[in-house]
Amino acid sequence: MTEHDEDGAQVSTGTTIEPGEAAEAAIPELVIISGMSGAGRSTAAKCLEDLGWFVVDNLPPALIPTMVELGARSQGNVARIAVVVDVRGRRFFDNLRESLADLESKNVTRRIVFLESSDEALVRRFESVRRPHPLQGDGRITDGIEAERDLLRELRGDADLVIDTSSLNVHELRAKMDAQFAGDEEPELRATVMSFGYKYGLPVDADLVVDCRFLPNPHWVPELRPYTGLNEEVSGYVFNQPGAKEFLNQYSELLQLIATGYRREGKRYVTIAVGCTGGKHRSVAMSEKLAARLATEGVETVVVHRDMGRE
Repeated sequence: MTEHDEDGAQVSTGTTIEPGEAAEAAIPELVIISGMSGAGRSTAAKCLEDLGWFVVDNLPPALIPTMVELGARSQGNVARIAVVVDVRGRRFFDNLRESLADLESKNVTRRIVFLESSDEALVRRFESVRRPHPLQGDGRITDGIEAERDLLRELRGDADLVIDTSSLNVHELRAKMDAQFAGDEEPELRATVMSFGYKYGLPVDADLVVDCRFLPNPHWVPELRPYTGLNEEVSGYVFNQPGAKEFLNQYSELLQLIATGYRREGKRYVTIAVGCTGGKHRSVAMSEKLAARLATEGVETVVVHRDMGRE
């Protein structure tokens, strides 16, 4: 397999699997890790490395198919490959779309994990390590962040899994990666059901958003106010309100339809954000019930209560 450098000369980038060899070569599973600088790409890659993945950092996108081909020739020794693609390789970044198309034509199973974070969190992280953003040049850190978001916008839209690390520490990010990639068998669909409070902002990594503010708020019931939606009395109060059970039943049916479509389209991860005013009562109770319904449908589900305890 050859490519051409900037002067037009041929450059060897690896070998190509011949048709007769395809049956013998076991094509490795591939994960592409990308996202914002400072959002935790290295931590995510290290987590996969600890889980037994072969990890390559900052590989030019044009070489990803070659890496997969070499893994296929390893006689099963390299069964899972994770590649970190970041803005440091921006002169190769235009080749990523072509490489992804090449992988799809060869029936390579690939997933894209995108690490996201808020501008405020990224600025804080860069200032804490006293390093410039890779794209800020002579400008400010925020200029570099804005340029990187523009560069990665299309890739973020194609991602199978988006993780917002704005409020996560290293251990919490590793727990999220473990929840998605640990285990011997890949489930058909994995879901994260996240309760949140609207007054703290929408989760940026949500695929679907559910609003529970149409239900009466237990906050205004003095004996329920100190508790959360995990409390049986609070949950009972929420689901005894007109429309609560009907909403749960009908939205669960809608999710079954959506899940079928996600499976058909090859999407393996979904984040469902369930919101109320403070993220303490209604959204927590609804998230727990919704996650239980998904689990009965064979969807591996993780529940996260983002804002519970913040008040």
